[in-house]
Amino acid sequence: MAEQQKTIMAIGGHVGDAELTSGGVLATLSLKGWKVVTLALTGGERGNPPHLTVAEYRKQKEQEAAAFAQMMGGEAVILPYADGELPDTQEVRFEVCDQIRKYKPKVLLTHWKNSIHKDHEATYRIVKDAQFFAGLPSFERELPAHYAGGPYYAQNWEDPTEFVPYAYVEVSEEGFALWQKAIQTQWFAIHSPSFHYAEYYSHLMKCNGYLARKPYAEAFAVDENQKTIQISEF
Repeated sequence: MAEQQKTIMAIGGHVGDAELTSGGVLATLSLKGWKVVTLALTGGERGNPPHLTVAEYRKQKEQEAAAFAQMMGGEAVILPYADGELPDTQEVRFEVCDQIRKYKPKVLLTHWKNSIHKDHEATYRIVKDAQFFAGLPSFERELPAHYAGGPYYAQNWEDPTEFVPYAYVEVSEEGFALWQKAIQTQWFAIHSPSFHYAEYYSHLMKCNGYLARKPYAEAFAVDENQKTIQISEF
């Protein structure tokens, strides 16, 4: 019997968040046969460039999300909420729960709890509760329960307060090369006049690689109750 394909789901407050902060790991795992799913809770459209309206940039961002995921052999999902207006509600938690149950990821990646962006902070809370709902069999939805591991919180220059790396995950040289090509699909990552996103995360992967003794790596934090080490013997 063939082994079932493993899935990883990276959840961002905006299109582009997961692609930048977790993209190296996503690319590396995709090359190992994992299914990659990116889930953006808003479009991230209010960072629109001067030549595009907010509505036009929303459409472009949706196309960018799909293009990035396609290069990973995966899928992109975008919820219909507006950038900066992500509702911190049960309804959104249920929607994310349904996506977790649909795709059955082995692990979730998302935002750290402290951020300069309100959508990022809301995403942290939403994902935590959605993970709980998704894994609870007595919580009846259209699809059966599925428990996803994590969440692991991606290192992000916009989510720095009290972020302490706990896990360094290898990004292979092939994965890094794939990510470098795929991130070109994200307009703001290459052309933003306010921050050199693609360059920053490229160098960050290299610096984390030094710490992990790997060519490249991405760093993730975990909640305090996840910081357990099991030792059977020394």
